[in-house]
Amino acid sequence: MHLLIVEDDLDLGRALQAALKAEAVTTEWVRQLADADALFEPDRFDCVLLDLGLPDGSGLALLRAWRARQIDVPVIMITASADLNDKLAGLDDGADDYLCKPFAVSEMVSRVRAVCRRSARQASEVWSLGALSLKPRVHLAWLDGLELDLSPREFRLLVELARDPGRIVSKTVLGQRLEPLGDIVDGATIEVHLSNLRRKIGAERIRTVRGVGYQYVV
Repeated sequence: MHLLIVEDDLDLGRALQAALKAEAVTTEWVRQLADADALFEPDRFDCVLLDLGLPDGSGLALLRAWRARQIDVPVIMITASADLNDKLAGLDDGADDYLCKPFAVSEMVSRVRAVCRRSARQASEVWSLGALSLKPRVHLAWLDGLELDLSPREFRLLVELARDPGRIVSKTVLGQRLEPLGDIVDGATIEVHLSNLRRKIGAERIRTVRGVGYQYVV
C-alpha cells in the first residue's frame, strides 16, 4: 500500500511513517492542506491519514473538496478532539474512519488495513477472485489452491489489477504504483512483468484495453 499522511506535528508524522514502513507500507508526508491537494493524483494513494487541524485550515475542508470532485480514496481523520459532533461531521462529510489522539500505532495500522479492504470490496485479508486468492499483507497468492511463485513486482502488479476487478488501470498508474517513491517504471518494463504474470496466472485473466490500460477479468 501507498499512503498520504497530512499531519503538521513533527513527532507524530515521523512515528506514523516509521510504523507504516515496518508494515511494508510506503508513505508520503506533508504538513499543510495546500501541499496535500497539490500532491494528490487519482489512483496514487490507497489511503489518506488526514489531520483535522492544520496550519492553513481544517482537514474537513479538504475532505469536502475531494468528495465534491468524486475522489473516493479512503480517508481516516486524525484529531485531538474527542467531541462527538466533530466525529459525526467528519463521517458525514465522507471520512471512512476516525482516530482520536493519542492513539496506539497498532490500532492505526489495523484501521488502515480495514478501510483499504472495504475500498477493495474485500471483507477479509484474503482477497477471493474466482480461482485466484491473494493475501496482500504477506505477499502471497494462490491459483486453484496452489501457491504462486511471483516476483515482488509481479505481485504488486497483480494487487493493483485485482484491487477492483473490471476497472481499467493505465500503464502510467501501474508505473507509479510499482515504485511510489522512485522513478516511474517505464512501459517496456511493465510489459515484461505483465507477460510473466500472465504466464503464471493465465493470460485470459489480464485483458489489454489498447490505448487505455489493463483490466483484471474474473
